[in-house]
Amino acid sequence: MLRAAIRSSLPALRPAFSQGSPSLLFRRLLSEQARSQIQSAVTASPVVLFMKGNPQIPQCGFSRAVVQILDLHQVSPEKMKTYDVLEDSELRSGIKEFSEWPTIPQLYVNGEFVGGCDILMSMHQSGELEQLLERHGVIPKLAAEEPQSAQS
Repeated sequence: MLRAAIRSSLPALRPAFSQGSPSLLFRRLLSEQARSQIQSAVTASPVVLFMKGNPQIPQCGFSRAVVQILDLHQVSPEKMKTYDVLEDSELRSGIKEFSEWPTIPQLYVNGEFVGGCDILMSMHQSGELEQLLERHGVIPKLAAEEPQSAQS
């Protein structure tokens, strides 16, 4: 998917490296075409996960943990798109540059970067992930329990 776009931006590596900061370097390594393709990918579905392997056969423990967390929140497969970064080395490096986040997996909700495994784990434990998924319509909001009436 992104192989040609990212490869075309590699000649800029040497001048960018000698001119400045790492964030400037990252922006110069990823061509506008590759950036645009990744942006389209992260907005193509309500939930987008860049991972190692696929949800049925994750290829690392961190990817497996994120898939399990999303399963606990009952994120339906229809609302989630996954990309196996092991199938495309340019995507693997490109997504890191796009998000300025050094690790895989990476989760996006409605086009916004949420984080990697540690952040998702923390958000899950605090209840923030459920709130985020509800707020963006990924999972239904649970109806508030009605107070029990006093029985005589």
